[in-house]
Amino acid sequence: MISVLSGIRILDLTRLLPGPACTRMLAEMGAEVTKIEPPEGDYANRLGLTSDAPPEQVAPLYSIVNRGKTVERIDLKVEAGRARLHTLVRQSDALIESFRPGVMARLGLDYVALKSINPSLVYCAITGYGSASRWSHRAGHDINYLAMSGILEQIGERGRPPAISNWQIADLAGGALAAAMRVCAALVHAKSTREGSFVDVSMTHEVAALNIIAEHGLALNQAKSRGEDWLTGGWPCYGVYATSDQRFLAVGALEPKFWTALCDAVQKPHLKSLGWSEGSVGLRVRKELADYFSEQSLVYWIDFFDAIDCCVTPVLTLEEANNHALFGTL
Repeated sequence: MISVLSGIRILDLTRLLPGPACTRMLAEMGAEVTKIEPPEGDYANRLGLTSDAPPEQVAPLYSIVNRGKTVERIDLKVEAGRARLHTLVRQSDALIESFRPGVMARLGLDYVALKSINPSLVYCAITGYGSASRWSHRAGHDINYLAMSGILEQIGERGRPPAISNWQIADLAGGALAAAMRVCAALVHAKSTREGSFVDVSMTHEVAALNIIAEHGLALNQAKSRGEDWLTGGWPCYGVYATSDQRFLAVGALEPKFWTALCDAVQKPHLKSLGWSEGSVGLRVRKELADYFSEQSLVYWIDFFDAIDCCVTPVLTLEEANNHALFGTL
């Protein structure tokens, strides 16, 4: 990757997942990231470890999201610690924090205070509900932000409760990615104008803005229930199908050329015009495909579709994905 942020200095005052993942992305793009921790260290370095884990053991999550950074421990509750942070702010281009709104102000370290030290500073606050919303002081985590944005209600199979993904959608898309994008944009502005800015990232609002397909249906007064929208079970050309060994195939043949190629491959030309059917017809097409795919194992279908370009892939386990040749090509 080109080090497009080479020479950019960033202070990371965040914890857990969204903020550290954001600053890791910036570090991977060449930024020099200094992670500021309290004197006792970041409690996340023990997150998920058993009570009898050796004291020197560091939680993998901490190592994963903080790689590429340097660490400095500072007590921001004392004058000497705040003075040290002031020194670092003068030398930095951006500061990213994820405290509840008001915490940095009580320490005298909010954007208003720090921009007087460094007028070109980009100050990013990652919060659950925004720094100034009526919910700004409420606690929450990924599941809460998804619930409030309307996204959680959309995830899962028809007729079943909402499903929880092990990919933290709000934390990573609404938090880490959104913050990284907005910080980069603010840095461009700062470099050209020498004016800093306050970047307010609400994970709930950011992830809600990405709920595009559902919003499309809502705008047309055609919003569908969980598991019934185009890409969640409504269209048979897009979905997950079980194999004979209870593994799964992911079918993403959205475009006519791919659906046609799929129908030809499985010798079902009568389905060519029905890939985008909904309701009872869509369910019938889906069942016909499901019955067909269930006749053979995943290994069989992997070999079968290897030379057919129709957007059919195996659903890999995490271990299989980590060991797949695809990830050795980057």
